[in-house]
Amino acid sequence: MTQQQLEKYLWGAATLLRGTIDAGDYKQYIFPLLFFKRICDVYDEEFEKALKESDGDMEYAAFAEHHHFQVPEQAHWNKVRETTTNVGMALQEAMREIEKANPDTLYGIFGDASWTNKDRLSDETLTNLIEHYSQHKLSLSSVADDKLGNAYEYLIKEFADDSGHTAAEFYTNRTVVKLMTLIMNPQPGESVYDPTCGSGGLLLNCALHLKEEGKEYRTLKLYGQEINLLTSAIARMNMFMHGIEEFSIVRGDTLANPAFLHNDALKTFNVILANPPYSIKAWDQKSFANDPYGRNLWGVPPQGCADYAFQQHIHKSMDLDNGRYAILWPHGILFRDMEAEMRKKMLQEDEIEAVIGLGANLFYNSPMEAMILVGNNNKPPRRKGKVLFINGKDDVIDNKGLAYLTNDHIDKFYKAYKAFEDIPHYAKVATTEEILSHNGNMNINFYVKKEISNADLSFRKAFREWMASGDKLKESMTILFEVLQ
Repeated sequence: MTQQQLEKYLWGAATLLRGTIDAGDYKQYIFPLLFFKRICDVYDEEFEKALKESDGDMEYAAFAEHHHFQVPEQAHWNKVRETTTNVGMALQEAMREIEKANPDTLYGIFGDASWTNKDRLSDETLTNLIEHYSQHKLSLSSVADDKLGNAYEYLIKEFADDSGHTAAEFYTNRTVVKLMTLIMNPQPGESVYDPTCGSGGLLLNCALHLKEEGKEYRTLKLYGQEINLLTSAIARMNMFMHGIEEFSIVRGDTLANPAFLHNDALKTFNVILANPPYSIKAWDQKSFANDPYGRNLWGVPPQGCADYAFQQHIHKSMDLDNGRYAILWPHGILFRDMEAEMRKKMLQEDEIEAVIGLGANLFYNSPMEAMILVGNNNKPPRRKGKVLFINGKDDVIDNKGLAYLTNDHIDKFYKAYKAFEDIPHYAKVATTEEILSHNGNMNINFYVKKEISNADLSFRKAFREWMASGDKLKESMTILFEVLQ
């Protein structure tokens, strides 16, 4: 199959669910089913290969060392396919058996979907889904990791389109992800962390970036934490589908229970990439006031907005020698009065390297303008005590409310970041002292002034044009009323 045919084939399963369950719930059934089929087909392929090597020794072919994952015979796809009644129960039991057989790698990976609820998914619907995915082998020789991984990302994007306002919880615009990865420039052997990892796109892109550059991507150490059970499972499946096995993605609340610790302190990382949930109100502010990990060093954020709780967690998670981060935020974090003191303390750390303003609609299903906050624990000497502001809000393509960056846009942002110099009406290098003199206000428009193209327009000419446009309006309204009569 071509990439397009593969995507169409995988998406075809979702069309079988239309009308039976909400579009936002497709992902909790489609992804586990697809992953189940993939690991069974790969297991069969590995079994056949070992069988040939051993001249038909069945016992040898079943040895664990010949397989990525163990698939118990009674939990195989083909066994479930033979089931005609209580298909959901058979699926659920098979998935649980596979999780138990691979406790270190697959525990909880199939999520908690209600497969046995026949009001939602009848035996007929599940049988149709299973038969749909049985049409093609999804073994490695049939569908390589890269190909299936790209198709999996395509599904994540399609489900995001169907999920309405909840999409931002698990999907970050991939063109923005590409820009953030370029800026961070992760290297082989480095650790990369996303404290709110969603479906794993930011982590995954770092590995794919190295792969594209011909560098050793398998030595990259990927760490992620995600509060939502299904989304964390999707992130883990996403890694495996792309052939990446060295990662640790943990389900949990990053603010209340950070998953990655070292000697009772927060583990630190070379690269941190994140698109945290913005302005969340349901968080444990009281515990944060007495945080055992010292993440309240700049202050305690207000109950109604945990943004600076996440920002301080990221600060404390940076490697002391070469920690750096690129965080996607709405603009409010740059200038809200209620966070002014915390913002000033952040500036005094001299870790903020750049503030990159992006256009509207790049947050999934939200018209808000986004920006990337770039931090570095080891700024080059000429960047110390300075912050680069870039106003790129016009560098975006808006396609019916779903915006994206072109390769030219990404290249323009990246070159401006690397140059770290003033560009009229686009980029401005400000000193930390200058920003602090404005009470720590980091509003991009305050530093990068937009060009006023009609500054030389005289009052007389402007008034004449205004009167003329008024006459045109009267004329068109007269015609409209005549048509209506």
